[in-house]
Formats: sequence, C-alpha cells, structure tokens
Amino acid sequence: MSSSRSRSHSRPRSWATRTETGADAEVVRDIVRAAFPTPDEAFLVDALRADPGAWIEGLSLVAVDDADRPVGHALLTRCHIGDRPALCLAPVAVRPEHQNTGAGSAAVRAALRAAERLGEHHVVVLGHPEYYPRFGFTRASAHGIGLTVDVPDEALMALTLDAAHPLPSGTVRYAAPFGI
Repeated sequence: MSSSRSRSHSRPRSWATRTETGADAEVVRDIVRAAFPTPDEAFLVDALRADPGAWIEGLSLVAVDDADRPVGHALLTRCHIGDRPALCLAPVAVRPEHQNTGAGSAAVRAALRAAERLGEHHVVVLGHPEYYPRFGFTRASAHGIGLTVDVPDEALMALTLDAAHPLPSGTVRYAAPFGI
C-alpha cells in the first residue's frame, strides 16, 4: 500500500465541519448506508429526521472535504435518562475511504460543541469503548445509567457537557426509531 492515495487517507488530518443542510440529506444517507451493514441502520437518520421528538435542529454535523462535500457525519438526538432530557450520539458514520483520517472525530467534536451552545447537559452513546473515551465519555453504569436491553457494560457510555449538571441516574429511553 504505497500509493499516495492510501497514505493520504490513513493519516489523520484537520477536517472542516458544519451543520448539515437540507441539500446534504442524500449524501448523509449515503455515508450512513456505506458505514452500516443493515438497512435499519442505514435509514436510521431518515427515521430520526421524521420524528419531531428526536430531531433537534443544528445537531446533525458533517465533516467536509476541500470541496465542502460531507464525508463524515455525527448526529445528536433527544433521549432521556430517567425523566431528565439528554442527548444520544448516534449514528457516527464516515465514508469507508475516509475512515481513520479524523473525519468522524471532527464531526463528533463539532456535534458536542453545538450541543453545549444549545445548553444541553448530558450525552449518552452506545458504541465502541475504545473510541468514545477520547471525547470524555465514561461507562454509564458508573453513574447509575442503564438500558432496558442487555448490552456489554463498556458499550454504554455517558458524558456531562457541564460540570454544574452532574449526570442523572436512571434508564435511558431512546427515541422510537432506535427500537429500544
């Protein structure tokens, strides 16, 4: 793998990010479809977009290439921890040819900054335990946060965006499109 293309896509780089626009919907769908193996996962963003209780304007962020084309995507949607409103980070997706370049991390960081600006306090994620701690996520169970379904303890993580608002304890209730 000595081609310049392979090398250029294996090094992390600095990605520009922005809020998803209506014109990005199809491209975001393609990114998610390329990154996730099942149709349910591939169309999750569309289902969340259609759910007024889940969708929060300004919390769908994209990492863009030099031509302003989205190559990575991160979405924060409404959920609850017990009876307290929180956000769920899902999905995070990157086009296969741009994976391991920092595009996903840039989109996640942009989404978390956008959530802070909107005054949100708590975020949960069901994901890879090696990936999310870099953003400050810790095991949710350490805070008394759980799910109604069995998942590996290390896969459910939580983050507080504001130290003045400690994480609440309780069961995470996701928006209906998640099916949990």
